[in-house]
Amino acid sequence: MDRRQLADFLRSRRERITPADVGLPAGPRRRTPGLRREEVAQLAFISTEYYTRLEQARGPRPSREVLAGLTRALRLSDVERDHLHHLAGAPPGPPPGPSREVRPSILALLHRLPQAAAIVLSATYEVLAWNDLAAALMEDFSALPRRDRNLVRRAFLGPAGRRMYGVSDVEEFSASAVRNLRATAGRYPGDPEVTALIRELLDGSEDFARLWAAHDVCAAPSLCKTFRHPVVGPVSVNCDVLDISDRDQQVVIYTADPGTPSENALRLLSVVGTQRMDVPL
Repeated sequence: MDRRQLADFLRSRRERITPADVGLPAGPRRRTPGLRREEVAQLAFISTEYYTRLEQARGPRPSREVLAGLTRALRLSDVERDHLHHLAGAPPGPPPGPSREVRPSILALLHRLPQAAAIVLSATYEVLAWNDLAAALMEDFSALPRRDRNLVRRAFLGPAGRRMYGVSDVEEFSASAVRNLRATAGRYPGDPEVTALIRELLDGSEDFARLWAAHDVCAAPSLCKTFRHPVVGPVSVNCDVLDISDRDQQVVIYTADPGTPSENALRLLSVVGTQRMDVPL
């Protein structure tokens, strides 16, 4: 265990995170760059005294549970998580939960597809990234809190009539999502977010509970679907999925056939964006 390097690394990661990044108020008298030590400790579910000793290079070797808590609290990337484990003298095992970090090259790809709506999904169906056309076709994800960007939660627990953007294959999507989520739970058996999501869905949806009880883990991909958009009407699209295996993520790309009304609708959406033309000023 390299106590000094561990201390410096923890401090540098703490100072780069703003309170807003983790949903905390900044307060009028904040002088510390980034988070305070007690805030990191609270987010990692450890004592402030213990975390302070780690940053002062005086702490004992942290357990894997503590390292997992610090990884979540400091929002470490997969590479940073591995580095933290090596500094603590505990070589990393498999990732504790699905990765939420999207590669910059994938983010750039989304914005190089101006005629296609594209999103990046985590292994738990959280929308991690999107381009402007996806926001116009589905909704402005930037205006939603993180929990409301989860498509499987929306499919089973969302407001009736508005759950899945009027897509034509909502039942097929729901069944496929449950099968994939069952496989995700098998890959990340100790992740608290995966466990909490499944428990919430089981408690809140009889349909989810019924599909979950089948223990199915395979799903056929949906090749096309129709969005019933409130402004431009029905938009029929091809649905292609690209796997990002090293992050356990998927890029979902929606494109319309050339020369169709749906292609014209997507072009109109690319111009109007997320503004609602059906709402009077």
